[in-house]
Amino acid sequence: MIRAALFASALLAAPLPALAQTDWSKVEIKTESVAPGLAVLFGAGGNIAVSHGADGTILVDDQYAPLTPKIEAAIKALGAPPAKWLINTHWHGDHSGGNENFGKAGAMIMAHDHVRERMASDQVVRGKPVPPSPKQALPVLTYHDGITLHLNGDTIKVMHAPHAHTDGDSILHWQKANVFHMGDLFFHKVSLPFIDLDSGGSAYGVLAAADKVLALADEKSVIVPGHGPLATKADLAAYRAMLADVIAAVESAKAAGKTQDEVTAMNLAAKYEIKGGFMPTDGFVASIFNSEKGHPRGHRPDRSLDVMGEHDHGDGPHSH
Repeated sequence: MIRAALFASALLAAPLPALAQTDWSKVEIKTESVAPGLAVLFGAGGNIAVSHGADGTILVDDQYAPLTPKIEAAIKALGAPPAKWLINTHWHGDHSGGNENFGKAGAMIMAHDHVRERMASDQVVRGKPVPPSPKQALPVLTYHDGITLHLNGDTIKVMHAPHAHTDGDSILHWQKANVFHMGDLFFHKVSLPFIDLDSGGSAYGVLAAADKVLALADEKSVIVPGHGPLATKADLAAYRAMLADVIAAVESAKAAGKTQDEVTAMNLAAKYEIKGGFMPTDGFVASIFNSEKGHPRGHRPDRSLDVMGEHDHGDGPHSH
């Protein structure tokens, strides 16, 4: 499973030409059951949750458009009918790239208000322009604070995490199954987190999102990260401690009057570096340096800042 996640991370770090030339035939969708009627699909892009039962199939995220047939085959192999509902944890294309395909096939797409707003308009991700998505890819049911679904014998709480990875992140909690899907609020073992400042993200929101799930989880909880293998509450607690440690170090350096270049040169996240991860330590530190507490959606003090630091890991439309 880690191999698949590492492949996904490498793919997401690729520039647009490389993404266009990807041999999708080589991508394998692996399935892991986490509870009766609930499974996770790993491929190239964000991890997918599949809830299936008497009420139908609920899909959480859908990776890239060329992978839709393989994802549909994996759903069928679970003994589940085609997706009736689709929830996007956020707007980035490695989580919503299949929306148009599933929307045309009849799935009702749901997401936070800001996901539809961003997908329906021109955006920028790490300096790369992202055009609007087709109408059939857009969420048709949106919410702001959250929504509760009563499906397949479980209560699914969908909760908004404000200004975190983006400004439209959702956390899903299957209360009976004791399973959480955190989308890109949680990168597990494969990379340091990417905080999309251009999409209204903030390191402080990511920290708050981790706290929200930790308050609800227990030692038996299964936590689905946006990228990487399945995790436990202890794994998320370690991730939260890493975030808090680096944020505190960056705040201390800023309070001492150091500039962004000086702070990144201090290599404050060195001990947390993940070899092969798409987000380098200097880019992670820069995104914390430029994060704001409770900032207005989409605001950024200097949009020309390169949060990737000296590493240029641009990628394709709607990616990550």
